[in-house]
Amino acid sequence: MSEVQRESMEYDVVIVGAGPAGLSAAIRLKQLDADLSVVVLEKGSEVGAHILSGAVLDPSGLNALMPDWKERGAPLNVPVTEDHFLMLGAAGSLRIPNWPMPPLMSNHGNYIVSMGNVCRWMAEQAEAMGVEIFPGMSCSELVLGEDGRVTGVVAGEFGIEKDGTKGDGYEPGMELLGKYVFLAEGVRGSLSKQAIARFGLDKDCEPQKYGLGMKEIWEIDPALHKPGKVVHTMGWPLGGNAGGGAFLYHAENNQIFLGFVVHLNYENPYLAPYNEFQRFKHHPEIAPLLKGAKRVAYGARAISEGGWQSIPQVAFPGGALLGCSAGLVNVPRIKGNHNAMHSGIAAAEAAHAAIGAGRAGDTLSEYDAALKSGPVARDLKPVRNVKPLWSKKGMLRSLVYGGIDMWLAQLTGWNPWGTQGHGKTDAAATGEAEKFSPIDYPKPDGRISFDRLTNVSFSGTNHAENQPSHLRLADPEIPVAVNLPKYAEPAQRYCPAGVYEVVEKPGEPPRFQVNAQNCVHCKTCDIKDPSQNITWVTPQGGDGPNYPNM
Repeated sequence: MSEVQRESMEYDVVIVGAGPAGLSAAIRLKQLDADLSVVVLEKGSEVGAHILSGAVLDPSGLNALMPDWKERGAPLNVPVTEDHFLMLGAAGSLRIPNWPMPPLMSNHGNYIVSMGNVCRWMAEQAEAMGVEIFPGMSCSELVLGEDGRVTGVVAGEFGIEKDGTKGDGYEPGMELLGKYVFLAEGVRGSLSKQAIARFGLDKDCEPQKYGLGMKEIWEIDPALHKPGKVVHTMGWPLGGNAGGGAFLYHAENNQIFLGFVVHLNYENPYLAPYNEFQRFKHHPEIAPLLKGAKRVAYGARAISEGGWQSIPQVAFPGGALLGCSAGLVNVPRIKGNHNAMHSGIAAAEAAHAAIGAGRAGDTLSEYDAALKSGPVARDLKPVRNVKPLWSKKGMLRSLVYGGIDMWLAQLTGWNPWGTQGHGKTDAAATGEAEKFSPIDYPKPDGRISFDRLTNVSFSGTNHAENQPSHLRLADPEIPVAVNLPKYAEPAQRYCPAGVYEVVEKPGEPPRFQVNAQNCVHCKTCDIKDPSQNITWVTPQGGDGPNYPNM
């Protein structure tokens, strides 16, 4: 318990994060009992400001939550009309036919959406039902009861100076207390990390695996725009350097959503995911679309990729992990928003039943059981070997092995390869620099490809410069003393926002510089740093990116 004296407010359920999981939980709680008091705390300056997703949305979660979403005006306006899978080489592409793919890979019935706008709409529905939503309220710590259970969170602490002291305008924030606390912070959330570590929630599961997803929105020539067209690619430019691929979705208003995902278990410390993305855009399949087009937004975020075998225990004393905080992305489908919604529904139903029975602050084991036997389980179990097979056997062989595994799982419920393990964490997968050669990336042309800082300016990112860095180094000596000689300090390359630099001047020792104001909150540094020396925590207020319609 913090020594700072704070006012407190009590609710039935406190929800951290206004993404699809948190908002689904809030809406479902109010559907079950309009008298339940529910609050949602969002670190972004507004709902949707920190939401970034592809996104092709499987509407199954929304169907379960609000079957009349279409009549309510949900912003699902572009149904998928075409589904293409391409294998890229340096100069051309090969289309993979759809017929050999398991039915679960089909995007028929799905929608190309801005999840930021979907969440804004969901927030309107929740507020109309009486849910209190507070944006710009970073949650900085868990509140623990005397018996160690989670009883709430601290939100809205402002005015801490760069040196850690309390400034003249210091506000201690408030304790938002609940009978249950739902952590729906997204991937690698800071409070979720604390809860997982405190209660040992991951002791019986595989390590979580991650990818880095980068996305740009472009306005293109209307003559080239095909609303509803979905394209996924793999192969060039990553080749054997890393797993991953790209997506290109034709959305509404002559816009395309262009994204690139790099699996963070790559070995070569010289690899720069952002530069791979920029190089990808010059491929002859992509570049013609961007000629004369206008880039309107950029952002990045980590993606949970561990799948079924990496889901921790999702209930703990006083609270629960929802959505990407639990790691519910279906890797081959490149989808997780529907599972986030399903998890929110399941958590809400468990909490409602518990509160109705007079319970509070215990472990919602019913939620853990429901998540691991319901629609989320049915979605993730059949594809559970795709990611580990890709990591172990490479892209081409994994297409065959993974395809067989998914087909048999879909037809019979049996995975012939059982449940494959992931092995190392992504940080531990990083190789030593002496075993690799630096990669010579082409210089951005300023029309199709851009340097990192130019692109960050299209994310709306802003951080108050007088607050402490939200990127904490456990040991400030490690970047230069360990990571630089051993790994060529990969932070200066894996960060998609140019946050980390090694500054070298003649006659002076190298210096590690953290430009925290550039941070787009992707969490890659927290995941990939080989020394696990960097911890991402929430900055004050609504700082960070301000995505318009990601």
